[in-house]
Amino acid sequence: MGGASSEVRKEQVNSNLEARMEVLMPEPQIYVERTLAIIKPDIIDKEEEIEDLILRSGFHIIQKRNLQLSPEQCSNFYAEQFGKMFFPNLTAYMSSGPIVAMVLARNCAVSYWKELLGPSNSVRARITHPHSLRALYGTDELRNGLHGSLSISSAEKEIRFIFPEAILEPVPTGQRARDYLNLYVKPTLLAGLTALCKEKPADPMIWLADWLIEHNPNKPKLQYRISQ
Repeated sequence: MGGASSEVRKEQVNSNLEARMEVLMPEPQIYVERTLAIIKPDIIDKEEEIEDLILRSGFHIIQKRNLQLSPEQCSNFYAEQFGKMFFPNLTAYMSSGPIVAMVLARNCAVSYWKELLGPSNSVRARITHPHSLRALYGTDELRNGLHGSLSISSAEKEIRFIFPEAILEPVPTGQRARDYLNLYVKPTLLAGLTALCKEKPADPMIWLADWLIEHNPNKPKLQYRISQ
């Protein structure tokens, strides 16, 4: 009898411990939200400094491109602002020199990047949000130093505009994510680590990276051989 009650107490203790661990160590989340950040022409010399601030704020820079937009491209990018009084000055400003465009990723990327930027008017930002990026790097309402997407939908559209090769697909979460990891990631990684142990290369990290690229289960396969 005493043994049975002891087992029950153990189960209760284990159950309580598991419940506490779930609170203290929640399931890892896949942070997939993305937003577009642009360093505008007049502060291009602050690129490294701003990138360091971005990374220290918890973002990942998953794509980056240095380019210069034509006035026509700027008009298309800011099409929603067409007809407003500042539109000609905006397109002239944004096409006046090179820019740096970055795709930033983290949880709640759009809202966090907007918060980091501060108000669009740099003069007002210096009063109300003195530590924001636009307060620090912007000049006025037009030349505010940096761009950020206003919403998730605008971020997707803007990323496709600047990075037409970008693949923006919904990434699975919860059970779908676990199923994907079990079906594709874990078997591939296990095979790669097994091959690594057999091969014993001089630089295991580089070797494994190359192996994973070569054996990516989602790697596109050519249907027909290309003749030389």
